[in-house]
Amino acid sequence: MSFKSVSREVGGVTVIDMDGRITLGEGSNLLRDLIGEKLGSGHKKIVMNLAGINYMDSTGLGELVSGYRQVKSQGGELKLLNLNKKVSDLLQITKLYTVFDIHSDEAEAVASFHV
Repeated sequence: MSFKSVSREVGGVTVIDMDGRITLGEGSNLLRDLIGEKLGSGHKKIVMNLAGINYMDSTGLGELVSGYRQVKSQGGELKLLNLNKKVSDLLQITKLYTVFDIHSDEAEAVASFHV
């Protein structure tokens, strides 16, 4: 299954629902382009809903970190939502769960921008 995404606005926050795999090649490239496109159009409050991501390799993880840094460097925030066990374990093993703001509830993730 390839990588797909759908973006929507919720309370001034861009929520990106993702589905598929984020791996070397297509998925990681699309993720990079997606983040760049959102920043380019002025969206700096981003929640990435990973509920539909069934696999992420080290390249995909690297793109998440790169996207996070890119958003931060432009004064924005990128938060993660609905990590499955595999992705959550990957973030814990790499200690990246301390870097990302991770949520399991969309309303909570959106509200966290307005605190």
